[in-house]
Amino acid sequence: MLEVITQPVTPFAQNSNLLVCQTTRQAVIIDPGGDVEKLMQVIESANCKLIAILLTHGHLDHVGGAEQLAQHCNIDIVGPHLGDKFWLDALPKQSEMFNFPMAEVFSPAKWLEEGEQFTFGELTLEVRFTPGHTPGHVIFVEHSTKRIFVGDVLFKGSVGRTDFPGGNAAQLKQSIESKIYSLPDDYTVFPGHGPTTTVGYEKQTNPFTSGRFG
Repeated sequence: MLEVITQPVTPFAQNSNLLVCQTTRQAVIIDPGGDVEKLMQVIESANCKLIAILLTHGHLDHVGGAEQLAQHCNIDIVGPHLGDKFWLDALPKQSEMFNFPMAEVFSPAKWLEEGEQFTFGELTLEVRFTPGHTPGHVIFVEHSTKRIFVGDVLFKGSVGRTDFPGGNAAQLKQSIESKIYSLPDDYTVFPGHGPTTTVGYEKQTNPFTSGRFG
């Protein structure tokens, strides 16, 4: 079974998710955007072995703590898709723009592609390529427990912004409909900001994808 511990980080209250295999206690963390000391406390309290950092996309509030945490734990950073390399290359500029602690440029040990899988413990995450919010955005699906970690593609009652460089509203809507709404209604959605929701609830009510807005 999968244990999920959500810790909001940074002034943007970005949801960093610690995923723990309850059988083996192996774990991965998705989008450690900052507040690394706080995240280390969460990891230690969970009594788990962190084996990797997974990134959905290259925006600062999702990746700002990744390199520091990777060095501290001696683990790899995996993802996002190569399409977001320009965002990682611009981390110093992002830090200045949002008045965040300076984040240095880094490259992941591996870029991710549609259909790849990442296994930890007895659990497997399916990678789905979901451009629109950023060109290289990916999401992670854990089918055995019906959970999806969607970064900034979809929120409860909203969707990710598309006015940043590389954003594309039509592409974002297509990504949501083909890569998230294609899953069963009872899958739980863990967004990068705000509360969890479900595929079915968003399909029925989300104004940005139901045709009632935009």
